[in-house]
Amino acid sequence: MAETTPTPKKPKSSWINLLVDYGPLLVFLAVYKIASPAHDTSGVGAIVAVIKSTGAFMIAAIVALVVSKWRLGSVSRMLWLSTALIVGFGSLTILLRDPFYVQVKPTALYVFFGVVLLVGWMRGKAFLQWLLEAAFEGLNKEGWLKLSRNWGVFFLFLAVLNEVLRHYLSFGDWLATKIWVFMPLSFLFTFTQLPMLLKHGLSVSDEDEVVKNPPTE
Repeated sequence: MAETTPTPKKPKSSWINLLVDYGPLLVFLAVYKIASPAHDTSGVGAIVAVIKSTGAFMIAAIVALVVSKWRLGSVSRMLWLSTALIVGFGSLTILLRDPFYVQVKPTALYVFFGVVLLVGWMRGKAFLQWLLEAAFEGLNKEGWLKLSRNWGVFFLFLAVLNEVLRHYLSFGDWLATKIWVFMPLSFLFTFTQLPMLLKHGLSVSDEDEVVKNPPTE
């Protein structure tokens, strides 16, 4: 019987992973802050700021994808999909001059990931490992299944949260929540998974790798 080839581990370059994951979002926020008019949050100036920042977001996402391939040696399926949605929804925002599309992009991504992970869990498949293309040393199948299930539920929660914030906040305030709400929530949730992962065989040497590389949008 042929031997199964193990999934290769990603190179441990935590700062590059963080740059790839959050760099485009920081560019998005920075360009919007620079381009947005001080006292006009709903007029032509605000729309221009949305278009400029969305264009910068799209370019930064593509650059991040290239950096991932160049410095990490691979591009995860999750990053491919996220970049495709950024470019797709971002293009609609620019062409139609409507921030709705770039704001609803995270919701679409969260719902997709949540449904895929939960369907996989119900079928006994840990799709999170497939999406991340990660191999956490020592983590057994049951651990991967629980992690996939938990992230699936969390992604659906983030989808609902994004819709609530998008509905009630201005574009600028909504954008700020990506840094001050969604990012801390993702890291906090990742920390809460560590005891379960260690219980199911995660190597202590891989604990930092899990924390530094949570699934992101």
